[in-house]
Amino acid sequence: MKIIGITGPTGAGKTTALRAVVALGGCVIDCDQVYHQLLEESAAMRNELTERFGRGILDSEQRLDRKKLGALVFQSKALLADLNTITHRYVRQRVEELLRAARAEGRPLAAVDAIALIESGLGDLCDAVVAILAPPEVRVRRIMARDGISEDYARMRVKAQQSDAFFRQNCTAVLENTGEEAEFARQAKALFEKILNLGAEIRPE
Repeated sequence: MKIIGITGPTGAGKTTALRAVVALGGCVIDCDQVYHQLLEESAAMRNELTERFGRGILDSEQRLDRKKLGALVFQSKALLADLNTITHRYVRQRVEELLRAARAEGRPLAAVDAIALIESGLGDLCDAVVAILAPPEVRVRRIMARDGISEDYARMRVKAQQSDAFFRQNCTAVLENTGEEAEFARQAKALFEKILNLGAEIRPE
């Protein structure tokens, strides 16, 4: 089974690329979804987070309150780094479990979808890491439509992401999504087929 890491800034169009993975018989592991599930289900992670950040991050039913946690850690890069140190470890454990399950099912391909794929170390699990990039103006329009947010807030989110240069430097390959969905889907499928056949020996053209 080949493992492809899918990363890139928000609004670049990773969803279209992930559909190409499914079309090739692969499975998709959404790390954002994994994280949210762990917040609900993992007592060990919850205990570690409350030990670090206090019980003020819990709601009235003693469950982790994502908004309270976010309001706390996004005020400080040091606190955010502490959060990531704790949560990335648990996310990686769950991702490894899901990859073993996909391999046992006989899947030819699995995609690990994560914005922080490189920073978290999850890219080390992958045969290839593919960045999905798009022009900032395209991303702003997509984020506004998808999340129902203002243009100013969308631009702030775009500005807070890693630069294109970061992804180009740290990824095995890059897919440029300029707005034509059908063509981008074709390019994604062609690249993933190459990775299936050649493993990690893929470089940007």
